[in-house]
Amino acid sequence: MRRIIIIGYMGSGKTTVGHDLSLATGLPFYDLDWYIETRMRRKVKQIFDEDGEEGFRKIEHNMLHEVAEFENVIISCGGGTPCFFDNMDYINRQGETVYLKCTPEVLYKHLKMGKTVRPLLLNKTPDEVKSFIQTQLKERESYYKKAKHIIDVTLMDSREKIKTTVDAIRRELELE
Repeated sequence: MRRIIIIGYMGSGKTTVGHDLSLATGLPFYDLDWYIETRMRRKVKQIFDEDGEEGFRKIEHNMLHEVAEFENVIISCGGGTPCFFDNMDYINRQGETVYLKCTPEVLYKHLKMGKTVRPLLLNKTPDEVKSFIQTQLKERESYYKKAKHIIDVTLMDSREKIKTTVDAIRRELELE
């Protein structure tokens, strides 16, 4: 029985890598945010707007405990998931945790390229986004570093670079 749980800051490539790792291994893939949206029948942004971040984090915590009980899965968590409640300790008990680590500059480039609306970045100028990423990454790094495996990722701007990351995770977790 395998559970692979991918963590990292928003824009680090957790969903992309999780999806491609799923294709490579045949294990089903769950993105925690998508799971929350399906179960709650509301978008993450709507939950943030209606319930605030605290309300969202409680829902996220409960949904994490639900999905992390599934067997033989790959799960990508939201960027803040490991940083609230006992979530990081819990996911380390549940499976193999993989932290996709990258610099604030790379995260900014990923987020700039991305098409997803990020509630925590709404209405911020590019300079404010850069500053926000640096500050928040510094606050969250201690949680992320508790992962059992750390994979350094660079700008994943091509299928080849994504495949290289997926291959590195497969080697690290002995999935080959």
